[in-house]
Amino acid sequence: MQYTQLGRTGLNVSRLCLGCMNYGPQATEADGHAQMDQAHDLGINFFDTADVYGHQRGEGITEKIIGNWFAQGGGRRERTIIATKVFGDMNLDDNDHVMKRGLSAIKIRRACDNSLKRMKTDYIDLYQMHHVARECPWDEIWQAMEVLVQQGKILYVGSSNFAGWHIAAASETAKARHFLGLVSEQCLFNLMSRTSELEVLPAAQKYGLGVIPWSPLAGGMLGGILQKKDKGRTAGKSADERLAKIRPQIEAWETFCKSIGEQPADVALAWTLHHPAVTAPIIGPRTMEQLTGSVRAVEIKLSDDQLKALDRIFPGPKGSTPEGTSDWTKQIAPEAYAW
Repeated sequence: MQYTQLGRTGLNVSRLCLGCMNYGPQATEADGHAQMDQAHDLGINFFDTADVYGHQRGEGITEKIIGNWFAQGGGRRERTIIATKVFGDMNLDDNDHVMKRGLSAIKIRRACDNSLKRMKTDYIDLYQMHHVARECPWDEIWQAMEVLVQQGKILYVGSSNFAGWHIAAASETAKARHFLGLVSEQCLFNLMSRTSELEVLPAAQKYGLGVIPWSPLAGGMLGGILQKKDKGRTAGKSADERLAKIRPQIEAWETFCKSIGEQPADVALAWTLHHPAVTAPIIGPRTMEQLTGSVRAVEIKLSDDQLKALDRIFPGPKGSTPEGTSDWTKQIAPEAYAW
């Protein structure tokens, strides 16, 4: 496994982040515990979850599974950089309006305490705002986060699904308060979804945030879906409908991966890792095979010609913003960004 610093911090994290969202709805607690043990054995020390994961309102099922794993001891907590999130609807009581979606100071405080209890730990390494709360002033949010840092309940603060200008506004307000502020952004970024190249990734680089891409396999589209169908595995009705619209691209994609002798999922992860803003893409395995196989991605180094070939299959954004033709995109594939 390879490691890097999370954004401008001194924190070393693995270049793959284990996404725990499937623990509960898609994988049993025992399967989740086995995967987390295996992740440690593979050198993955960076785990991501959220209070809303588990698909049962307000109960934090996935965090509870992680907490039960931590409680087994053996250095599990000490060896893990745990990231969780706050924002979603966590009101077990319909009359508890505080715990509905949002980021008020009291919501942040209560949500953090609840996450700590569920995960059976006394601190959270990276506490992420799951979405921006446009109705809440940044001074209120930062004051609440500052108190949690002072209390030792959280160490770093991150964002998720922020626009570039949200990152800028949050960072400038934190700077004015002499607070470290955001150190990471978790955003949608993969070969098929590249709009974050326009504003989000440049903003993250400007303010020293490490980027943690979610859905790096585009919901399975980049994970060898045609290979799996050839072997008789079904992808589901919605996936089949989506595949029908982009089949020529996916055929070209899987042909490319075959030509370089690598698995599609590994190449997709390697492509995100190539971007200088990216710290660690989130892998969300449902099986042990998917987990162990993903480690190959950190070893794949794509050449300039290979990157250009991928840009021809999946052209990046051609927007009129300056970032649409950034230095990074121009040096990879100038012809793909001509406008």
